[in-house]
Amino acid sequence: MHGINESLPFIPVRIAVLIVSDTRTLETDTSGATLVQRIEAAGHEVADRQIVPDDKAQIRARVQSWITDPDIDVVISSGGTGLTGRDVTPEAVTPLFDKTIEGFSVIFHQVSFQSVGLSTLQSRAVAGLAAGTFIFCLPGSNGAVKDGWDKVISYQLDSRHKPCNLVELMPRLMER
Repeated sequence: MHGINESLPFIPVRIAVLIVSDTRTLETDTSGATLVQRIEAAGHEVADRQIVPDDKAQIRARVQSWITDPDIDVVISSGGTGLTGRDVTPEAVTPLFDKTIEGFSVIFHQVSFQSVGLSTLQSRAVAGLAAGTFIFCLPGSNGAVKDGWDKVISYQLDSRHKPCNLVELMPRLMER
């Protein structure tokens, strides 16, 4: 059976939130605020929240700094996953991956299809693992953030989710 086993202890993780946008500020960033609210409501800690422009070097530098921070377990970005010329989040982040989590994109698109239909094909949502840190790159819309967190990421970051979850893998991510 799959789902949340309430008899198990919940283990909170530390999550950094990155908003990729040329126009948003902390005051106008509704998708980031939505993500932060959901992370905290789930019992996790928001370790940091930053906004960077749609610039490959700045995105990569910010994510790289969080990957090397031992106080951050997960990075979730929102924005820059589309098809326009300024959408460069996957190009900035995927070179940092030690391993790609291909299933995330597949499941995200299945969930997204239920909300936006075929428009989901315009997203290049990706996820991976870099130096023991999980990284999820979501589109920038409120709907995509809600779908990504509520229907995919939140379950895999819940230590009580069975038959398995990403939290239980964390102690073993750096094994050789």
